[in-house]
Amino acid sequence: MTISEVSVTERMFTFDHEQVVFCQDAATGLKSIIAIHNTTLGPAVGGTRMWAYANENEALTDVLRLSRGMTYKNALAGLNIGGGKAVIIGDARTQKSEALMRRFGKFVDGLGGKYITAEDVGISTKDMELVKMETDSVVGLPEYYGGGGDPSPVTAYGVFMGIKASVKELTGSDSLTGKKVLVQGVGHVGEYLVEHLTKEGAEVTIADIYEDRVKAVTSRYGVKAVSTEDVYKQKMDIYSPCALGATVNDDTLSQLTCSVICGAANNQLKDEKIHGALVREKGIIYAPDYLVNAGGIINCFWEMKGYNRQAALAQAEGIYNTALNIFKKSSEENIPTYLAANKLAEARIEAIGKINSKL
Repeated sequence: MTISEVSVTERMFTFDHEQVVFCQDAATGLKSIIAIHNTTLGPAVGGTRMWAYANENEALTDVLRLSRGMTYKNALAGLNIGGGKAVIIGDARTQKSEALMRRFGKFVDGLGGKYITAEDVGISTKDMELVKMETDSVVGLPEYYGGGGDPSPVTAYGVFMGIKASVKELTGSDSLTGKKVLVQGVGHVGEYLVEHLTKEGAEVTIADIYEDRVKAVTSRYGVKAVSTEDVYKQKMDIYSPCALGATVNDDTLSQLTCSVICGAANNQLKDEKIHGALVREKGIIYAPDYLVNAGGIINCFWEMKGYNRQAALAQAEGIYNTALNIFKKSSEENIPTYLAANKLAEARIEAIGKINSKL
């Protein structure tokens, strides 16, 4: 049986999703899916991604994985919010419009606060302004709109802390001087990460599907660039995927020569169980993506509380110690790092769920 032959409810059952909403509007061309995974810790919070998916099945797979990842990410970061995510099917560069974003906002509003959206791949803070016109269930707004602005700097800082912790686990020192790092994807988060890495003395190589981004970042930071087809052939100490997920798979693991995998992309392991174990067998330190890329949601959480950029950065800095704790648990229990992180997140959700059941 192929994945397309499995019903939506069966796929929801696999990862225990609470709700999946399919949205369409012919007038604006909107085709969207909103997935709410778990609201034990609070309303589901997670960004909206706009991507030219090949088909609806591919979009559904992505939103189910992403929303589950948000539950674990929010729990592990110590935030009192649950996990959700949305995807809009379409090319963000050519198909986005004010009407489309506002219609999406109406669908979000129809969920009555159970899902709070923000920006993700293909979506900007300006887009969130349009969504805000139709619903209060939105974060990731520009500073002049009362929000926290672009969360990318905080996300990138958290990934940077994750890289330093990974190198610390590997070598006993978190210095990145001379370390060869390949950053795959240099959008907002990727570029900020490149800035941190180059300032730290790392030797950075980048790759991106958009040539204009490659030219801008190589010019600004003096880094090298390779084609996206040649990424996995490069000699590197650290592989940092900062675009789409599932780049750690059978094919890439047979080519990668890195000692550390740590990046901003969601769902980097194509199959958690299979590739999480393979990464460990190859002696590669994998910093779980939903741990190290939590800076963005931390930024949004502080926006919900009353925005404080320094507080958001300070909490993102804590990713360093959490990563070291996960590496320690992985070693002590002889389990992959993704599983160690999952256990910590699940333990918090279960504990808080018991408290809430007694209120």
